[in-house]
Amino acid sequence: MSEHERDLVSPEADLDERAVEGALRPKSLDEFVGQERVREQLSLVLRSAQRRGKAPDHILMSGGPGLGKTTLAMIIAAELGSSLRITSGPAIERSGDLAAVLSTLHEGEVLFLDEIHRMARPAEEMLYVAMEDFRVDVVVGKGPGATAIPLDIAPFTLVGATTRAGMLPAPLRDRFGFVAHMDFYRPDELELILRRSAGLLGADLAPDAAVEIAGRSRGTPRIANRLLRRVRDYAEVRGDGRLTLETARAALSLYEVDDEGLDRLDRAVLTALLRRFRGGPVGLSTLAVSVGEEPETVEVVAEPFLVRSGFIARTPRGRVATAEAWAHMGLTPPPDAAFGAGALFGAAEEP
Repeated sequence: MSEHERDLVSPEADLDERAVEGALRPKSLDEFVGQERVREQLSLVLRSAQRRGKAPDHILMSGGPGLGKTTLAMIIAAELGSSLRITSGPAIERSGDLAAVLSTLHEGEVLFLDEIHRMARPAEEMLYVAMEDFRVDVVVGKGPGATAIPLDIAPFTLVGATTRAGMLPAPLRDRFGFVAHMDFYRPDELELILRRSAGLLGADLAPDAAVEIAGRSRGTPRIANRLLRRVRDYAEVRGDGRLTLETARAALSLYEVDDEGLDRLDRAVLTALLRRFRGGPVGLSTLAVSVGEEPETVEVVAEPFLVRSGFIARTPRGRVATAEAWAHMGLTPPPDAAFGAGALFGAAEEP
């Protein structure tokens, strides 16, 4: 399977795609579609801070990739009328890296720290003090003679984003005044996003085509916009430029994204689970070998969506196909199929 095929329905984005996404991002909370509860709560936090004339509490956003965390961080800065500084957890390898960023912030500036759960531990401990007291302690020297010099920094608002909230240490999580969880989007919300994006791209998107694309987008705006661009390409090269229902279906069929949003890797995993292992249970490593992929690829790329869609269940004995998986793949489960309550008990799952 090529990287292009796999990436089509991946919620992750490379640098080139992030540049394309920039033109489609909403610029204000009023333009932002979906996440109604988060938008309402966030609006109250920002308006209250503006009335007090102070920086708002630090904000943590959690949720899967592609759901709009970076977009909301940009909107927060825009709503506050301040600039946005962007960095990420993997880029903060030492406490000195964080001190260099914090010491150059201006008052009221917004610092967006993506993948905050991947930040180095020494930098994380420095961040505790910075968030509470707006101060960093710069250590000069080494060993017993080392001296910590306190350095005041301008009041700022930290917006942290994580796809794995459970990996955040409690002391760090507790220092955020507002925590927002980003949910997957409903199809009708994705339709609104697609119509807006089509307008910005200058594409003639039919309503039923928007419904079709939204239904295959895994509840993720990034995937919806990516599929929209591929359907647009197909319409321009093999059609008359209009994004009709027939064009959308033909394009998505060409790119092997089925009506449930499953791609080749997803179907390969289901096929192996159903045909080779009679629906399971089977361990992750065995399942990965059967489809020629690394266990991490199956666990991180394919499995989350298959579990969320109800096609696979993770049990103590291993991965088990559900009745929905058999039906979706057009297969009849054997009489001794493992799905059901009986699959929830047994030996420990294979790693």
